[in-house]
Amino acid sequence: MAAMAAAIGLLASGCTSAGGDGAGSTTDPAAPEVTRPAAPDGELPAELQDGLQAALDAVMAELEVPGAAAGVWIPGQGSWTTAAGLANVEDSTPVTTDMSWPIRSITKSYTVTLILQLADEGKLSLDDTIDQYVEGITNGDRITLLQLANMSSGNADYVTEAFQDEFLSDPTKIYTLEELNAPVVGQPARFEPGAEYLYTNANTNLLGAVVEKVTGEPYADALDARILTPLGQTGTTYLTDVDDWAQPHPTGYVIDDGKPVAQSENPSILGAAGSLFSTLEDGRAWAETLGSGSLLKPETQELRQVGHEIPKPPYDLYAVGMGETNGWLGHNGEGLGFTAATFHDPATGASIVVYMNESDSPAGHPADIAFRALAEVLANGAGA
Repeated sequence: MAAMAAAIGLLASGCTSAGGDGAGSTTDPAAPEVTRPAAPDGELPAELQDGLQAALDAVMAELEVPGAAAGVWIPGQGSWTTAAGLANVEDSTPVTTDMSWPIRSITKSYTVTLILQLADEGKLSLDDTIDQYVEGITNGDRITLLQLANMSSGNADYVTEAFQDEFLSDPTKIYTLEELNAPVVGQPARFEPGAEYLYTNANTNLLGAVVEKVTGEPYADALDARILTPLGQTGTTYLTDVDDWAQPHPTGYVIDDGKPVAQSENPSILGAAGSLFSTLEDGRAWAETLGSGSLLKPETQELRQVGHEIPKPPYDLYAVGMGETNGWLGHNGEGLGFTAATFHDPATGASIVVYMNESDSPAGHPADIAFRALAEVLANGAGA
């Protein structure tokens, strides 16, 4: 139970118009058309595939990662996907490339995209303050939606001592988005809006509430209608009940004294900040969609890329629901036994996705470390 409490804390630490009025989710005819990007034809050259596999294997061996699924896609050159290691150590179940993985905070990139779409359609303004949508947030009349999206709001987090006690008393409880946002109401601010940058799930869960208020729909329905269904993300699902997780699927682990320790799964504690599950193929489509900005107006994607240094997670800069690392744009996710990385390089059109069933490594973020290793293979003359 103590380990679970620590993990919960880590997870949490992991445009003009008037405010929304429940206008519904019908998209503006002038908004960019939602089109699923196609995978490159054929396979990457064998030598490049060998280099990518070696890089992934090295990271897994160094960090003792039980299992991983990864892919690299380069326009005009082809694709490489791989499944390595075990999805479940106890049962010796191998990883397969079609499994469903928790993508944790990559969910944030979907939620913020919804907010930016609504801004493009004139249904809200990024300068709107959160008090127009959620009552009782300290400094709510000064915290803008943009500050929530770029982690500069300064608002309190929801993982209070009382929340942790409640969760530990019933780890299977399924939380609603409203229940995740309630502990933030009336709590002291951490800093003045815009004065600093602090990455929290609470910022994004408040934006989830904004999505619901403006569209007049539950968050999951708005996500399906605006992004998942139009983009053909049939393997991506917003799950709050772990019993709905499609089998077979991986088990999450932390490494304790050289041994993998299975972690309990309750995605509902993450909400609009981290409750999405996805497949490698859908990760490919999202990496390119997110990094290219194809769902947004060009000026909105340009605004989205304005980044700042942030203590964690591991990016060079964190921008508006999206990170930047060595020119690659995307998002990471981590918690309760899983890590994920989904990135796209606008300069080359290449995309990299890594899912791993290990979190909380003292060496860092396993999937991000693997992403960087794969990107280095490409940068060292291996194709991108």
